[in-house]
Amino acid sequence: MGLNFLLLFLTAMAAGLLVFFAPVFRERYFKLVLVFAGSYLFSVTILHILPELFSNGFPKAQMGLYILLGFLLQQLLEFWSSGVEHGHIHKHASETSKGVLTLMLGLFIHAFLEGTLLSHGSVISEGGNMDHAHSGKSVLLGIIMHKGPAAFALAAVLSSSLSKKWTIILLTIFALASPLGMFSSAWFIGNGLLSGEGIGILYGLVTGGFLHISTTIFFESSPHHKFQLNKLIVTFVAAGLALISEYLI
Repeated sequence: MGLNFLLLFLTAMAAGLLVFFAPVFRERYFKLVLVFAGSYLFSVTILHILPELFSNGFPKAQMGLYILLGFLLQQLLEFWSSGVEHGHIHKHASETSKGVLTLMLGLFIHAFLEGTLLSHGSVISEGGNMDHAHSGKSVLLGIIMHKGPAAFALAAVLSSSLSKKWTIILLTIFALASPLGMFSSAWFIGNGLLSGEGIGILYGLVTGGFLHISTTIFFESSPHHKFQLNKLIVTFVAAGLALISEYLI
């Protein structure tokens, strides 16, 4: 779990600090990075997380409800974060202290929740048979790919109206959110404070959020529904990588 902490934290910090070393923003290439990350995250959700959730003894209708609620919860969080978690760079979001607070709150909650997927997945149900746990490399890689562009977008938003010092402080808080979610859920599970059903509900909510973010990236990358060969290639490459990481590694 210590290695996961370092990977999550350092990825977010490195991606966010790129804003200061690459001040010229290239929207075209950034969108392709977003599409790649979104395609991988969507593929891992379909190939790994959803089958795991629906094969561990929970009533399927209830699990579907938790995933739907997670989808809707992410929609609410985006009213605070202005969609920074899927690459939106709205400079006006940080023009006031209230804007910074709501932005950070929305992003922190989202990042904290996604970190819970990397806790002890083997207890998702009591006595359930697990083919593979949520701590698998494919899920970790998906979260890392998602955190990088989100951290870059966050730093770009904050640096437009805040000092470099405060931008780095807030970026550090964001970078710590997912590791804190991972350690917190593992602690609650290890001490018997979160039941198997409770962690299943939590995972369902996070899965719904993943579906919302990944599909939003696809829709927003082609707002006029034009065919884009580079986007198609990136999407297929990311999906192929998800297949390899899930079944061959």
